[in-house]
Amino acid sequence: MGLLNHSFSGGIHPPDFKKDTAFKSSVTCSPPPEVVIPVQQHIGAPSKPIVEKGANVSIGDPISESQGFVSVPAHASVSGTVKAVAARPHPFGTSELSVVIENDGENRWRDDVEYDEQYGKLGTKEILERIQRAGLAGMGGAAFPTHVKLSPPPNKKIDTLILNGAECEPYLTSDHRLMLEEPEKILKGMEILVKVLGAKTAAIGIENNKPDAVKIMRQTINKLKLPYRVYALHVKYPQGAEKQLIKSVVNRRVPAGGLPMDVGCVVQNVGTAAAVYDAVAYKKPLVERVVTVTGEGISESKNVRVPIGTSFQHLFEFCGGMTEGAGKIIMGGPMMGLAQSSLEAPVIKGTSGLVVFTEKQSHRQLEKPCISCAHCVDSCPMKLMPKMIGLLVQHERFDQLEDYHVLDCIECGSCAFVCPARINLVHLIKYGKAKVLQKQKQAG
Repeated sequence: MGLLNHSFSGGIHPPDFKKDTAFKSSVTCSPPPEVVIPVQQHIGAPSKPIVEKGANVSIGDPISESQGFVSVPAHASVSGTVKAVAARPHPFGTSELSVVIENDGENRWRDDVEYDEQYGKLGTKEILERIQRAGLAGMGGAAFPTHVKLSPPPNKKIDTLILNGAECEPYLTSDHRLMLEEPEKILKGMEILVKVLGAKTAAIGIENNKPDAVKIMRQTINKLKLPYRVYALHVKYPQGAEKQLIKSVVNRRVPAGGLPMDVGCVVQNVGTAAAVYDAVAYKKPLVERVVTVTGEGISESKNVRVPIGTSFQHLFEFCGGMTEGAGKIIMGGPMMGLAQSSLEAPVIKGTSGLVVFTEKQSHRQLEKPCISCAHCVDSCPMKLMPKMIGLLVQHERFDQLEDYHVLDCIECGSCAFVCPARINLVHLIKYGKAKVLQKQKQAG
């Protein structure tokens, strides 16, 4: 149960910048005056609004319904009155259909959100239905609908569940705090996941720069007498990426173009496991999450439990506001996160953190010519050739990209981080992937 010897190839060691929040307990955000809840917060088809302006809602009430299997509903995160169903700024940089709810301050929950003493007797179908109805999507950032991930094809037998507690992105500590503060909830959610998948083994992977989390999870496993293992993993980015985590924990390599289920594994975030327990045992929808708010551009760094739909502006005000020199906001971590253009954008299900950089930190050095040093190749955890892919994109030779497995790129940013010429390789690769997918779609 010690540090694993095997690991994935490539990877980098960026400074973690976690000390400002790693030892701060999660606090509850002050009530927002209103929430803006997009119907598109997950991978897949957006949900469809089922409420109209003027409707009175309680916390947990569904405000949209799924549109297909790869889709999940959204729920009211405050009690109050629907002010509008209209397009509003979205963290993805677009304007998306959203339900705007004015908070009445009563904190009133819907009546059927209560503990079900018989939840342990539920069958797989009933469990999956509760998970979908609760609107669960992966809380590590990817936001893939949880019930879909738990429904592999019959020919894909799952023998191993891995909970992801690596949290390898710099600055972020919300998963770390959740493991310290609610280990039993995570493990009870893990029990449900194991039952649904019929997995024979289950493990939790945590980077060994979180020894307190490793310790408390092991102690809680022993207390609950569960047959799970906790692995302390090498500190190396992107340790928390699914394919890399699988290699580190069970030493299986997901084939190029493949998925974890191809090697008998399913990976879920620790936050998702906790939400699964709430959804199944309490019929509680996903209406809040813990967000790390940090960076040199914020007055006071905190881990904040916040209702879905709360504006970034309100969250920053709760943390003392941005400093005078604040220059850039990233949703997620600095390696894979998304730059934000509006403080009106809301916290969504996949918002693990908000990092505020100063103007000085945000300054990007000018790109220089590639010197063919191959640092990008050495650091790539997927064993790709980022330099060559970027070159093909620059010369618009999109027909050759598939030969270089561009779609296998996980967009971790390792290549751009180590590039001495400061070439924005991730931007080029994302553009190239979009072109390849567009071509595949047109070909049918």
